[in-house]
Amino acid sequence: MMYRFLLVTTFLLSTVLAQSQATFNIHLEPFNINGFTGIQSFAFGQHNGKILLIGGRKDGLHRRQPWASFDVAGHNTDILVIDPETEQIWAASVNTLSTGLKEQLQSTNMQFYQDGNTLYVIGGYGFSSANNDHITHPQLTAIQVDACINAIVNNTSITPHIRQFTDDYFAVTGGQLGKLGDTYYLAGGQKFTGRYNPMNGPSFVQAYTNAIKRFKIVDNGINLNYQALASWTDAMNLHRRDYNMLPQIFPDGSYGFTMFSGVFQHTVDLPFLNSVDFDSTAYQVNNSFSQYLNHYHSAKIAVYDSTDKAMHNVFLGGIARYFLDDNGSLIQDDNVPFVKTIGRVSRFADSTMTETQIGTMPDLLGAGAEFILSDNTPQFEHEIVDLQQLTGDTVMIGYVLGGIKSSQPNIFFTNTGSESEAYSTLYKVYFIPSGITSTEVATPNEYLSDWSIFPNPAEEYFKFKINLEEPAVVDAYLSNVAGEVILETGLDTLAAGSHEFTVELESPESGVYFMSILVNGRLYTKQLIIK
Repeated sequence: MMYRFLLVTTFLLSTVLAQSQATFNIHLEPFNINGFTGIQSFAFGQHNGKILLIGGRKDGLHRRQPWASFDVAGHNTDILVIDPETEQIWAASVNTLSTGLKEQLQSTNMQFYQDGNTLYVIGGYGFSSANNDHITHPQLTAIQVDACINAIVNNTSITPHIRQFTDDYFAVTGGQLGKLGDTYYLAGGQKFTGRYNPMNGPSFVQAYTNAIKRFKIVDNGINLNYQALASWTDAMNLHRRDYNMLPQIFPDGSYGFTMFSGVFQHTVDLPFLNSVDFDSTAYQVNNSFSQYLNHYHSAKIAVYDSTDKAMHNVFLGGIARYFLDDNGSLIQDDNVPFVKTIGRVSRFADSTMTETQIGTMPDLLGAGAEFILSDNTPQFEHEIVDLQQLTGDTVMIGYVLGGIKSSQPNIFFTNTGSESEAYSTLYKVYFIPSGITSTEVATPNEYLSDWSIFPNPAEEYFKFKINLEEPAVVDAYLSNVAGEVILETGLDTLAAGSHEFTVELESPESGVYFMSILVNGRLYTKQLIIK
């Protein structure tokens, strides 16, 4: 197919919105465990009040220089067990394991999911002595959580309790792993080989999955394998990693997941503002709501209010392109700094969504951390907190553990390794019911007030029209159902007003396509049928 753009322009005006609301808040109570020095971007499992910690890094934000970034010294080479109630810690070295196991289980940004007593761990990035290079590990590993915890506590071998299967299908890092029914969903992420280099030098090869991989794990307790199912691929909207994914109860009562924000957009090094919902049947891009707070992977909590049929998603700190100042104004920082924001994204019974700041972290914390739900917290399936069963003024629901503590909001460009650290202080997380004042994010000017595609279905050509409330940088993309971008063009900075473009089709292939426009960093997508 060949395409050509034509332009017509008229004038349009602008508007701004703001609101506020109050629902609930989160209180953090710090404590320390003697001997725990901190980790970030790790995997975890839990059993009977004890928490199993695997992989991650013992340092802070990775450095910019390829020779220093993700160095071996920062690997977490111990599998840890902590008991937050008794404040005890135990450790076992991964060096007692086979090469494939020990290399994967000291990597960072693995995907993981605990199914009953089995913790499944996939991929992860780190140095491999066997390959003499940094790689994304191509393994699926199964860990018997209770037996592994008992072995570490009692100083016996962990080897009998860990099994591994190798296949390049699992060479993914920075994604998220979930399960619905008997099907697993490996959502987003990338395969990264070589040394990190922010200047895009020749030291690495990077490939986003652009997909939600679906598969079944075949595991009889001895042999480990998998059955691949059809993946969902979308090079525009699933091109994301290092994000937050949370289980959802949707307005119709069904279960699924939402992929919130993440990085990086297809053509600009900025976080996504839209989100992606999926259940067992399909995924859907949500362009009707923009998330301005909490863009990178951080500690997060899923809370459901069964009375109001409202799904609340809480994000504790991390890294974001936007934050609220002391006056409640939304501040944009395209350097994407560390933030203190405790944000909540709520989805209501009518499917509308709002974003609210409900508090702040005690410091620039949360990136690469995890929230670990207490066994005693009332919950629905998939570890969704049952809000209606939280009785009392203040209820302890779990722990925030690990992550990066940064000394300043923006340290990436001057990072020498001493400006941040893997955080060793833990927090008990308390739920505080309504009555606490919070601030809903005042929606900034979205620039785009409306857009349309016509005719649709199209044959020899189609047009799309956009209405801009203010001048904005605009790019346009056309992709097919396989997620491949078959057209991309920069329309540059356009004036406020109405702009109409014509795309001429030469020898078009009939089928379903997706037209996307990127307006000042926000992505909008519509379906297009070509006959």
